[in-house]
Amino acid sequence: MYFAALLARTEDGWEASDTELDDVETLADLADLAREAASDDETVLVCIEQDGTWFGVVRVDGEDDPRVFVSDAAAAMRSSYGEILLSDDLLGREPEDPAVLEQLVDLDGTEDGEPADGDGAAADPDAAPGDTVPPGPIGDADLLTDLGMEEKTVLTLTAEDALGSIADALGCTDVLEAVR
Repeated sequence: MYFAALLARTEDGWEASDTELDDVETLADLADLAREAASDDETVLVCIEQDGTWFGVVRVDGEDDPRVFVSDAAAAMRSSYGEILLSDDLLGREPEDPAVLEQLVDLDGTEDGEPADGDGAAADPDAAPGDTVPPGPIGDADLLTDLGMEEKTVLTLTAEDALGSIADALGCTDVLEAVR
């Protein structure tokens, strides 16, 4: 189970709304959703938590690139919502070119496009997608510094209390709890 909320800063304070992420496929889609909730070019935070295992915060300021922090990259990678946040750029990987990948399907001797390990043998089917992503926090931990929450505090938040702590620091606990 996941919870996602948009926290939009306005001249009257913070406004919160819960949001569905079913139609969001990329970080760019998520940033566009946040911009739609913005008043002028004010800051919007997209806060996502999943099953008490990980949380993520995306900060969108006007047309600037979104800034992302994820509490546990490996746990988030096992979630379709986490995969939205974990871009190739954030993970320090080269983007995968789908055309190149399509040309390589089944050329390694595996059946039905099964991935292979370096020896040409089929990869472990029980391996979780997050196994190739390091566990622990990833991203821009100082994305809330100017809003009252220091980087070291963000890094020590647990998935169970993160959104509440962030809302406390922003002074918008009541508006966030109203949409939960």
